Amino acid sequence: MSIQNAQLEPFTHSHVFGLDQPRPGERRTILVTMITLAAMAIEIVAGYLFGSMALLADGLHMGSHAIALGISAFAYAYSRRHAGDSAFTFGTGKVDALAGFAGAVLLASFAGVIAVESVSRIAQPRPIDFDMAVLVAGVGLIVNVVCAVILGGHGHGHSHTHQYDHSQSAHTGRDHALNSAYLHVLADTLTSVLAIVSLLVAKYTGQHWVDPLVGIIGAVMIARWSVGLLRATSSILLDRSAGEPVLGTLREAIARNEMDRLADLHVWAIGPEIHGAAISIISSAPLTPDEYRARIPKHLGIVHATIEVHRL
Repeated sequence: MSIQNAQLEPFTHSHVFGLDQPRPGERRTILVTMITLAAMAIEIVAGYLFGSMALLADGLHMGSHAIALGISAFAYAYSRRHAGDSAFTFGTGKVDALAGFAGAVLLASFAGVIAVESVSRIAQPRPIDFDMAVLVAGVGLIVNVVCAVILGGHGHGHSHTHQYDHSQSAHTGRDHALNSAYLHVLADTLTSVLAIVSLLVAKYTGQHWVDPLVGIIGAVMIARWSVGLLRATSSILLDRSAGEPVLGTLREAIARNEMDRLADLHVWAIGPEIHGAAISIISSAPLTPDEYRARIPKHLGIVHATIEVHRL
């Protein structure tokens, strides 16, 4: 090591931020992807052997979800493999959000296909093989429940059966790749349950319009989830400012007396539970940047802070 490098070393730091280590959701996402692929293969083979278009269609449908799950699994591997690549200025933490965004787009597309098909079925009703349709939906439901249980304990302590509309600060602590995978499984579980209920109602009442109507309801619910995930992930990808809980806590910690004031403050997410910050301080009795940096609460997850200090 040269003398110049030795002098610089105390002022440099890694931008890996722990992203080179496997995350809890990675193995679960890979396992669910494998289960979905296996179920897809079984349904396609069974559909071909038994001449069932319903089984073939559901097998291909599972394939579309396997692609979405595969995107999340790929994001984990890519993020970990390139964590130390200096080409990524603040590390690879946003790969997680990018995977979540891609998954949300696919989820929205899935909702759109369901809605269009349901409307067409209302306009032009088609004969339904109720027994085979219920069987296929039941198989799909079992697979999806197993996958949902595997992905469900992903550690941020609340249900996803809402519109995903919390504050920006809450979203930055999430594993969006895992959330995307979970929402895809949840959407499939919902459609399976709704399909079984609507098929049974239509079969025993003769009201065939119930089936496509329930399909539209399911599409609306899935679309709401996808929009929420799009908002959360796009906020991170576009470097939207962290929420007020983070900013307020940081203001109080830095400008803790009348001598120190914040002239400019930027905090944004650079990965799950980690932030970058650019802080400009004016003071009548200025401290060193390192002394101000020491005031930043650890729980805020600010792993990269650029601090400039000006004498008032």
